[in-house]
Amino acid sequence: MAKTKTRRESRAGKSVLLTLATGQFVMALDTTVMNTAIATVAKDLGTTVTGIQTAITLYTLVMASLMITGGKLGEMLGRKRAFSIGCVVYACGSLTTALAPNLVVLIIGWSFLEGLGAVLIMPAIVALVASNFGKPERPRAYGLVAAAGAIAAALGPVIGGAFTTYASWRWVFAGEVLIVLVILVLVRRVNDTPAEEGTRLDLGGTAMSALGLGMIVLGVLVSGSWGFVQPKPGAPTWLGLSPGIWLVLAGGVMSAAFLAWEKRRVTRHESGLVDPALLRVRQLRSGVGSFLFMFLVQAGVFFTIPLFLSVALGLSAVETGIRLLPLSLMLLLFAVGIPKLRPDASPRRVVRLGFVAVFAGIVLLVVLLDVSAGPKIITWPLLLTGAGLGALASQLGSVTVSSVPDEMSGQVGGLQNTGTQLGASIGTALAGAVVISALTASFFAGIQDNPDVPADLASQAQTQLSSGVPILSDNQLRVTLDNADVPPATADAVVATNAQSRIAGLRSALAVLAMLTLLALVATGGIPREQPGARPKPTPPPG
Repeated sequence: MAKTKTRRESRAGKSVLLTLATGQFVMALDTTVMNTAIATVAKDLGTTVTGIQTAITLYTLVMASLMITGGKLGEMLGRKRAFSIGCVVYACGSLTTALAPNLVVLIIGWSFLEGLGAVLIMPAIVALVASNFGKPERPRAYGLVAAAGAIAAALGPVIGGAFTTYASWRWVFAGEVLIVLVILVLVRRVNDTPAEEGTRLDLGGTAMSALGLGMIVLGVLVSGSWGFVQPKPGAPTWLGLSPGIWLVLAGGVMSAAFLAWEKRRVTRHESGLVDPALLRVRQLRSGVGSFLFMFLVQAGVFFTIPLFLSVALGLSAVETGIRLLPLSLMLLLFAVGIPKLRPDASPRRVVRLGFVAVFAGIVLLVVLLDVSAGPKIITWPLLLTGAGLGALASQLGSVTVSSVPDEMSGQVGGLQNTGTQLGASIGTALAGAVVISALTASFFAGIQDNPDVPADLASQAQTQLSSGVPILSDNQLRVTLDNADVPPATADAVVATNAQSRIAGLRSALAVLAMLTLLALVATGGIPREQPGARPKPTPPPG
């Protein structure tokens, strides 16, 4: 009888874990599935690569801005109900995206509706794991949920590439609708965390947190076309400087005001979005900070490498996805394999080695990228990068959730996912901004020093393209030059310069990502040396 009960509980636990892991899979899938199809989606919707980059950034921006609020709504509604409502909103967004006729509708469906659904789903997943599994089982459960996200990141480029090449990118989002419907059926078996009586939404805190985080990411996003500190020619100026720096500074001030507001509400025993005392827990700060750097670098890599493969080398979307498989497979292997083979490994050591591996892989990419390089040169660098990202995914989820008592798991879920989505937003925006800036500077220097490019043409190009050189393949540029009746010798020189400049832009973006990976090591000091299950949870400082 006891064995039958144990088997029944085991099956129920697997069903719950499958439901929550599938939810995490779908959330993570959207952040990478479009990267291999950027050029195709842009053409299909009559927009540009920058337009699709903006949609990608806005999707993660919505999540980063409202994730803390989503965690609080889970407390008010009950985590299971918040999870279910989020799934419905997300499915509506996916359907809208699948049917989008232009960029505006794509942004409404993908960036906003799917983003709003995700802010309810992702914090709820963290809390529902805590309510459905005992303490001894939680590290493994959190690890498997994190692995589901890693699997999505790994398979996203391949899935996106395959559908884009052989059918349509729209079918990816239509498929997400079906997966979410299955999740809604399975979620009935999940034990709920009931709504907390007397909890109210802090509207002032919601506005301040959303504005603060939103302005920071928006400032990074516009810096590519407007400049970060000094404005580019033709760009708007605020008090003599680019709006980019003012947006980042204003976002920082607003975020500080948000924390002061929350501290005041907690002191008065009023309901707030988050207890600022949580941020004094060193382990939690280190975990969230490491998550931010991990997703920043991951998003930057998943933006730059597909550009090299699809624009510089002219590979199709599915070929691009296949070339990313070394990173994808190693990410999956290490995310799932480390907890299984080394369950007692030191989280701090694994995380630090993970960042070192990511750094080594990116530096190798910077060294090997060249105009004459073929797609094979990225294989070994991506193996290293994928192993490092997988190592990080295997540890950080349990590190953050184990840093405070169980009743705070919803707030931790909001903070953790804010860090990941803020990192993803900044990573995509920063990589795009650096690529455009370095490409522009290198292109202008190249045509000015090239004797085959007449001085008047070089001057005219510098005037017309001063706000930023577009990312164009050699074929696209040659067609444009032919249509403008540019002489063949001059066209050849411009195309060659563009090819060199494109590589310079990609190298610059990767070099910045490598430096940020080294900086991430500073954030790992508070990560524990022992696995979370080996010691009691710490108590956060009083508010």
